[in-house]
Amino acid sequence: MEAGWCAPREADLLACCASRRWARTVAAGRYDDLAALRAASARALAELDWDDVLEALAAHPRIGDRANGGGDVARWSRGEQSGLDTMTEDVRRALLEGNLAYEKSFGHVFLIRATGRGATEVLAELRARLRNDVETERRVARAELTEIVDLRLAALAAEGGR
Repeated sequence: MEAGWCAPREADLLACCASRRWARTVAAGRYDDLAALRAASARALAELDWDDVLEALAAHPRIGDRANGGGDVARWSRGEQSGLDTMTEDVRRALLEGNLAYEKSFGHVFLIRATGRGATEVLAELRARLRNDVETERRVARAELTEIVDLRLAALAAEGGR
């Protein structure tokens, strides 16, 4: 990690997680390395109120949808979902139907760390998570958010934290 990136800017952090409370909390710290930043991030995410988590979730496109734009969030999202690029039309349709059912059941976008996962694995996880009760799903969604933020913090660090 570059010297000077020990205190990431709130604006850069918002590209990693759209929760303003999380970004303020993490930006207030100083970090010796990426591991310390990730640990602080995980603690801050664990302490968020559900409304703060919903704020973060609202910034994510539906799984299977491609984020538009040229900013970090859109670029990272496209990279994270690149394993879905070769999905069949049947899987695409099933993901859309599953996304809609999930949003109806839980009131927010289905969030999963798509990095390293293919379309059929994501679809299977979506179907399995549709069977969760609300509290279980909130825990799972928060854990997935934590994984995504962790990956984005690493990308931010690799890019010099601007």
